[in-house]
Amino acid sequence: MKKFIDEFKTFALRGNVVDLAVGVIIGGAFQTIVKSLTNDILMPLIGLFVRTDFQEVAVKVMDVDIRYGAFISAVINFFIMAFIIFLLVKGINKLTSLGKKKEEVIEAVTTKTCPFCKSEIAIEATRCPHCTSVLEE
Repeated sequence: MKKFIDEFKTFALRGNVVDLAVGVIIGGAFQTIVKSLTNDILMPLIGLFVRTDFQEVAVKVMDVDIRYGAFISAVINFFIMAFIIFLLVKGINKLTSLGKKKEEVIEAVTTKTCPFCKSEIAIEATRCPHCTSVLEE
């Protein structure tokens, strides 16, 4: 039993799991804010055009209300969340790329091509070892 508890502790305190838990908690709180933005600000503004609470807009089919207004509200809520998450991930990726140094490897040129026979020769050569042509500097 002690081994099981130690394995669970190792799993639970791993960096990725803690990061995921923090992300879920912040995401849940953030979702509440976005829902409030959609339900309390955007949907009443849209409701001005249809002259009613847009979330209550429905079609009655055989004594069943199909509330397409609430569905459209949920879709708008989803797109706002997706867009904000996209911006957050893009910003985080930009920040992490700033921290990393770009390693540009500049290789020293050690060879050149003979203009006569097109073979590869040493950069210091004054005569081509393949065609024996005299190379101009």
